[in-house]
Amino acid sequence: MAIKNFFKKFSVFDLIIIAIFAALGIAVKPVIVPLVHVITGPLFIPGGAIAGGLYMMWIVVGAGLVGKRGAATLIAIVQAILVVATGIFGTHGIMSLATYIAPGIAVELLWLAMRQQGDGILACFFGGIVANMTGTLLTNYVFFRLPWIPLVLTLSGGALSGGLGGLIAYSIIKGIKKLNIPGLKFKRKV
Repeated sequence: MAIKNFFKKFSVFDLIIIAIFAALGIAVKPVIVPLVHVITGPLFIPGGAIAGGLYMMWIVVGAGLVGKRGAATLIAIVQAILVVATGIFGTHGIMSLATYIAPGIAVELLWLAMRQQGDGILACFFGGIVANMTGTLLTNYVFFRLPWIPLVLTLSGGALSGGLGGLIAYSIIKGIKKLNIPGLKFKRKV
């Protein structure tokens, strides 16, 4: 019953937005990660943490556009299901459920604490940071187990990239809002 009530607050249009931005996050990852690895590889900087800000931002964009609690988590769940079901990217297997869903939950918790829905610049900035750092930390814990100093450096790079991704997400939300698409309702001016 709780799941049925949870979905009642989302319109069909909201669910379409969630699906589109979940798919965008998955679609850009295989393109962005190798490009970032070309740049970061010779510098011995973990490319996944840097690239993460550019594909985690789609969680922030989608959730910011929908503007309802649970949207970021739904986007992350759809991404996890897509990755596990299709094996599109990575070799994480079933653990992708955890590593993909946790960033969405982290964004939800942050915005709950901030009393935001993701349509403000600070909410997007910190949402990008939290999403990317959560993904980086969980992926490290499950797969890489870096020592503390490289982990701190990786998380710092992830935070920088996540913040940049959050700012890009805010710009995308702001641009889409200017299009005045019926069905997209913003609680406050972006």
